[in-house]
Amino acid sequence: MKFIEGHTHVLEIFGITQITSAKIDWVLNPNVYVILVSAEENGKALAGSRIHVADGKTPLPIEDAVGEMDSRIYDMVEERRAAGTGEFCGLWNSWEIAGLGIGSMQLSIACVAYAGLINLNTLFGLCAPATYRNSIRGGFRVIKEIGINGKFYYPKEDLTATSILIDDIENLQLTYDDVKADIMTLRNNPISMRQIPSKTGEMINLHFDLTLR
Repeated sequence: MKFIEGHTHVLEIFGITQITSAKIDWVLNPNVYVILVSAEENGKALAGSRIHVADGKTPLPIEDAVGEMDSRIYDMVEERRAAGTGEFCGLWNSWEIAGLGIGSMQLSIACVAYAGLINLNTLFGLCAPATYRNSIRGGFRVIKEIGINGKFYYPKEDLTATSILIDDIENLQLTYDDVKADIMTLRNNPISMRQIPSKTGEMINLHFDLTLR
């Protein structure tokens, strides 16, 4: 519920209500994994994201989002399902940490690391312009085979989203070196701590726990 409340609040601030990753039916899906950021253990959720594993039964959010605009997304997911594929989605930051410069990038690192821990081979995504740069740094490529060179008018006509994909979760060949190092370190040490500088110059201690709960 912490994730749903936080995600919904952020979307409402921007007037976005028709985004597929904001639907809450995923809470009953055992193939959905949630990663939360909080200031203290079991405290208020300050940011979050999800990984949906493709199971051949429930469509990934990207399939629901763009499938009617370009049906080729269905084949792309199905072709990768047996080897293990899923989607990184539902990324959000609260205003409390939005200005610190730690939210979306660190969540992306954690999610890609976790995708490897649950044996995914590939990972889809649908990113907004604000998260495009970090997505590319994290190893995603634009899926130029669908949409308008990967872009879609979504979730409404005056907004765009870019379909993205990591083709090799294990080796992360397209990931920027500094980001790749952080992902691999976290994958090898699911419970760990890092100290990073915020945009304000303050040093922040990040405690990671990617063990399944």
